[in-house]
Amino acid sequence: MSAVVEFSGGSAMIPASRDVVQGFVARLGEAGVKTADTFLDAARLVASELVTNALRHAPGPCRLMLTLVGDGVEIAVSDTGEGFPTFLPSDPLRVGRHGLEIVTRLCDEVITKPHATGKTVFVRLPLR
Repeated sequence: MSAVVEFSGGSAMIPASRDVVQGFVARLGEAGVKTADTFLDAARLVASELVTNALRHAPGPCRLMLTLVGDGVEIAVSDTGEGFPTFLPSDPLRVGRHGLEIVTRLCDEVITKPHATGKTVFVRLPLR
């Protein structure tokens, strides 16, 4: 099971990404896939953080892909930016720029792969 959405840009794609995730998780439930009580909120947060990063750091459109893979959901965001995400050390005094820190705490895996027109950030969020 999967879902793919192309966003043309603009801040409206951030809440739209959360809506896409909500619809995908509803489809998982309809198919009998069991998730943790916190899965929907975590998935919505992860997707919106990745889409927010794409909006802030890459020109042009981005693509959100959700795929059920084994005991987790792969959330992937492709954008046109050349730069890779910067993972900052934990700093409770820093205001902002905690998105990837949150994503890495929630997800089992975070991988960035370059492609001809930018990069894709792949994360794997466990269902349970």
